Amino acid sequence: MEQKNENKILIHACCGICSGYPIALLQEMGYTPIVYFCNPNLDTKEEFERRLEAQKIICMYHWVDLIIEEYNHDEFLYYVKGLEQEPERGIRCDKCIELRLKNAAKKAKELGIKVFTTSLVISPHKNFERISQIGLDIAEEYSDLKYLPIDFKKKDGFLKTNKLSKELGIYRQNYCGCEFAKK
Repeated sequence: MEQKNENKILIHACCGICSGYPIALLQEMGYTPIVYFCNPNLDTKEEFERRLEAQKIICMYHWVDLIIEEYNHDEFLYYVKGLEQEPERGIRCDKCIELRLKNAAKKAKELGIKVFTTSLVISPHKNFERISQIGLDIAEEYSDLKYLPIDFKKKDGFLKTNKLSKELGIYRQNYCGCEFAKK
């Protein structure tokens, strides 16, 4: 019997570490998560591959589907052109998140999935309200598409996702991914 799309949710995943607990929580909430790995912000193909490998392990652990967007760093560089000198957590970061959530919204619409969200908000370094507003604004551009603003940090989400990543021995990065954050 084919599963209907009503309970499916597309979750944009920035990395395996950040998506471990959010996938589990969404499942507990009755959703069937479909993980969307779209990260043109990553500064090298090697970093992309390392994070993707970790994401595959998390998806296998949770028995969820994974959709992989091809690595296209030029897309990110074009999108943030002129913002290279902006401080970390500033407008450049908002644009980076906007780019990835726009891609997630397009993918959700293409797949007939009516709800999308992101694992980015689990990080204590990310602003839940700003990311949620970006997602909500993008969802308004589409009919029949909703952004689910859920703060995955609550209920010790960050601790839980880190514990799972350690148990599975997956790659743990120490920067957001773009070359500007390394400086």
